Amino acid sequence: MKKITLFSDGSALGNPGPGGYGTILRFGDKEKVISGSEEHTTNNRMELLAVIEGLKALREPCKVDVVSDSSYVTKGINEWLKGWIKKDFKKVKNPDLWREYVEVSKTHEVYGMWVRGHDGHVENERCDKLARDEAQKVKDRIKND
Repeated sequence: MKKITLFSDGSALGNPGPGGYGTILRFGDKEKVISGSEEHTTNNRMELLAVIEGLKALREPCKVDVVSDSSYVTKGINEWLKGWIKKDFKKVKNPDLWREYVEVSKTHEVYGMWVRGHDGHVENERCDKLARDEAQKVKDRIKND
């Protein structure tokens, strides 16, 4: 099984508001950068969507270390998910995205690794910029419509 590192971050301007996400997939010396946005969303939704979109880009089962500054995402993956599944995501925020995460992560071994945000972690800073830039593009587009 290939070992992949998935760096991710999400952003929402207004929370809720225009949002974006950024993901960097790394395998050896190869990288794939993914980013996207939504018009009306929250920071946590974008944090989780960044991971989902990264996992969707993988073409075979992998061991995946998800590196995120979101304890919501890392604790969700490592600690809370089994309990949420047992109670069918009742009283869980963003159940649609967590269900999607369960589907796209099925073939992978995923582990969440928390890093402090805005603390000089190179890939986290890159993902943060991707996410903020995507959110700003949406905000500007909405303003100009």
